Amino acid sequence: MNSTTPAYNNDIVKMFTVAAIFWGLVGFLVGLVLALQLTFPELNLGLEFTTFGRLRPIHTSAVIFAFGGCVLLGTSFHVVQRTCKAVLFGGKGLANFVFWGYQVFILLAASGYVLGITQGREYAEPEWFVDLWLTVVWVAYLVIFVGTLIKRNQPHIYVANWFYLAFIVTIAMLHIVNNLAIPVSFVGAKSYSAFSGVQDALVQWWYGHNAVGFFLTAGFLAIMYYFIPKQANRPVYSYRISVIHFWSIVFLYIWAGPHHLHYTALPDWAQTLGMTFSLILWMPSWGGMINGIMTLSGAWDKLRTDPVLRFMIVSVSFYGMSTFEGPLMSIKTVNALSHYTDWTVGHVHSGALGWVAFISFGALYYLVPNLWERSRLYSIKLVSYHFWISTIGIVLYICSMWMAGILQGLMWRAYNEYGVLQYSFIETVSELHIYYAIRAFGGFLFVVGAFIMAYNLAKTIKGELRDEVNELDMDEKAKLEDAKQAQAA
Repeated sequence: MNSTTPAYNNDIVKMFTVAAIFWGLVGFLVGLVLALQLTFPELNLGLEFTTFGRLRPIHTSAVIFAFGGCVLLGTSFHVVQRTCKAVLFGGKGLANFVFWGYQVFILLAASGYVLGITQGREYAEPEWFVDLWLTVVWVAYLVIFVGTLIKRNQPHIYVANWFYLAFIVTIAMLHIVNNLAIPVSFVGAKSYSAFSGVQDALVQWWYGHNAVGFFLTAGFLAIMYYFIPKQANRPVYSYRISVIHFWSIVFLYIWAGPHHLHYTALPDWAQTLGMTFSLILWMPSWGGMINGIMTLSGAWDKLRTDPVLRFMIVSVSFYGMSTFEGPLMSIKTVNALSHYTDWTVGHVHSGALGWVAFISFGALYYLVPNLWERSRLYSIKLVSYHFWISTIGIVLYICSMWMAGILQGLMWRAYNEYGVLQYSFIETVSELHIYYAIRAFGGFLFVVGAFIMAYNLAKTIKGELRDEVNELDMDEKAKLEDAKQAQAA
């Protein structure tokens, strides 16, 4: 580190990195248990604490807010320091408060889910006191990030920081409005939502879709815009496209939530508004995808030798696929077939596993050797094994859910010659068993890949190196061969 480079707070990034790996394994394992429970219902075990209804919100919160949240907070602290050439605002004390406060939130939420203490709404939000605690932690996070931007030693604010800032500010707004509640008492967990009826449904899906838009999209686009250029050692393909991408996402995404409420009591004009903005979103989303992939322009050969870069580029491809499929499913006639079916589950997981998880894995593989000052990862071959095993798992998962969802939709709308439904609900469930089994196997492969990553990163942190040629540098292999020949001579 030269004299002009500040002494960055890397400890907080390390803490979030380790936490992300841990929570990722927990969330993925619980997801596998749920997939097996849907395939073999007897695995619910007959206990209230292990039922699908109790474990499902643990899975979604663990993978989104625990794993994904720790990745976002950790990478944002890493990126904002280096692109601003400034140490985190507030010192180590405030940063540590955000880390430990966020972990407390995760544990409080998970314990509430297991015990059945939630608001009982669509996303099974934690009760009011947990929401209030997260608000305090999130405000501290915002203060650190904005404070670092203000005291930056660079005149320009890199685009990744704009995406991080949009994610932080919008999630704060969504969280506060969606979780407005009136406690029954300040010494009890029970509370009542400030909304009811169709207004409550609209607020929930305004929150739900924009949690996808700003937590699972804008935040991870920030990761894309920093880590792909760093890993590829190339500048971002088009900074102009990245600016258009940012402002389009910010202005358009916030209106798309009503498309989750087609054919409900929501006014028809609001449903159409949500569908229209969803369709418009397809264009800027694909612009961002093209920008990420084309960053490799002139360096495509790196995909052959760098499995970490493969994770990142394939993740952007899944981002493009998901942001095409989402607008498609928002069209009312398509939604009539897809809604309430497992097609939606397949769509969600193509984005969650293919986009969010893969770009996170790429970022973690980049961060660990850099933060712990290792020459390289413990094993490049293990990264490649992780990539192929997880990719096969994702393909099995989403393809089985696509087929199951379309089958469900067609069976539910089938009528016989007497004008009554041709199939009972249990008949549709019976037909889905094989697809659920395939989904569980795909999830198992994904979990295996995650454990391979955890092992590889743990070995890297310890400073160990597997006895293999570094595939990221083909010149090293040639030099090794030359050295062997010289020694033999």
